[in-house]
Amino acid sequence: MSASKTPPHTVPNEESLIEYPCIFPIKVMGKAEPAFRPAMLELVARLDPLFNDTKIEERQSSGGNYVSLTLHVHATSREQLDEIYRGVTGHPLVKWAI
Repeated sequence: MSASKTPPHTVPNEESLIEYPCIFPIKVMGKAEPAFRPAMLELVARLDPLFNDTKIEERQSSGGNYVSLTLHVHATSREQLDEIYRGVTGHPLVKWAI
């Protein structure tokens, strides 16, 4: 029996339905605070050197308390995509990400 190199709850690249490299949309919902958008842009740009911050979709919630951002990342591997998701979901202003 061989030990798996894949972390728990992840899918190895060879079993992924995503072909890398690709442009992958990540939707992030967070508190409608002035710091939210710049924090997400800085975080994603640090992990994706090809990130284009001019192609972001932004929507306010009906009550104005939350904002969603759709960020189009240049994903080069499953590991990179997982790292981006961990970064955004671990941020204190983020409610969820898909």
